[in-house]
Amino acid sequence: MPKYTVVTMPGDGIGNQVLPESLRVLKAVGFDAAYVHADIGWEFWCKEGNALPDRTIDLLAKHKLGLFGAITSKPKKEADAELDPKLRGKGYTYYSPIVTMRQRFNLDVCQRPCIGFAGNPLNYVRKRVDGGCDEPQIDSTVFRQNTEGMYCGIEWTNPPEVVRAALNSHAKFKAFSQVPGQDLAASVRIITRNAARRICTAAFEYAKRRGFKAVTICEKPNVLRETSGMMEETAKEVQKNYPNIQLWSTNIDAQLMWLNKNPEDYNVIVASNLFGDILSDAFAGLVGGLGFAASGNIGDEVAVFEPTHGSAPKYAELNPPIVNPIAMILSAAMMVDHVGEHQMANRIRNAVAAVVKEGKVRTYDMMRIPGGARSISQGAASTVQMADAILAKL
Repeated sequence: MPKYTVVTMPGDGIGNQVLPESLRVLKAVGFDAAYVHADIGWEFWCKEGNALPDRTIDLLAKHKLGLFGAITSKPKKEADAELDPKLRGKGYTYYSPIVTMRQRFNLDVCQRPCIGFAGNPLNYVRKRVDGGCDEPQIDSTVFRQNTEGMYCGIEWTNPPEVVRAALNSHAKFKAFSQVPGQDLAASVRIITRNAARRICTAAFEYAKRRGFKAVTICEKPNVLRETSGMMEETAKEVQKNYPNIQLWSTNIDAQLMWLNKNPEDYNVIVASNLFGDILSDAFAGLVGGLGFAASGNIGDEVAVFEPTHGSAPKYAELNPPIVNPIAMILSAAMMVDHVGEHQMANRIRNAVAAVVKEGKVRTYDMMRIPGGARSISQGAASTVQMADAILAKL
């Protein structure tokens, strides 16, 4: 019997192209696993009214380990328009399946590493005062609280009277009290102390394990005094258990500016859901973009690993496929690390690093050319060719 069982969820678009390549890499490195396919994504919303079917939830509950590709999500009106006519008017509401999955299994710790591989032409560089250039070594990981904040899903257009009554009890709502309901939309940002403590602790534990000197809490407590205030207060409490690791505090807007000045100083950043999402994409832009951006969604029992890119439907039908599979492959390496197979995970990352440094095989994004049917004829490697190069290094 295999040592592990992994629930594979290719999802939509290019998820169906990159996930199979990650499985080839896992097989080559000797990861002892069986793989069980599971349904997820836009197709199942359209024909079943549920982008995350119960049968997929059951598989994750049973096997505890998932590898996910990508999904297509659309705004409410577009989602309703594409639902099977037989299901319309029956109370079905589209929710992002990955957000639902995170909340269903309390995958509240999201870890998003952003590593600059030597030789990557997409790496961030900055000009020195003498006219030369520096390429700082970026080794940063964003710890994003994954289940609360602005993504908790509590929002309304035309809030019911009981909600308006509660809002009217706050002095600041007086400016909006006369706005007609159909012209008023409201979202709730929720932070709980226990969840804040878990994500901050995960960040400090990682910093301790890696030998980093500081953890940065990145919020906006000068404006979001209650919610960001609780995040920062909790981070200060957690830091007391790690006297050898400093706690730095930055505001989200200033932090994005500092990414263009001294990104190498920020090895570990912790933030609430929306801010962590913004930060991880910003950091990814410094190390090659979403083609290099891996992530893990980790709970007490279940863990699901995924690239942070979307489904890129405009590339999904190209043959051969052209998208960069490295983010998916690095996500698979994170999964291997999570179950304790650290040597295998390091071999995968080292193989990726060797291919990037060598520079002989580059997908269209790494060549800075437009993606499309012509990119292969312009010298770009296909999705499969990039995976082949990584396999050769293994």
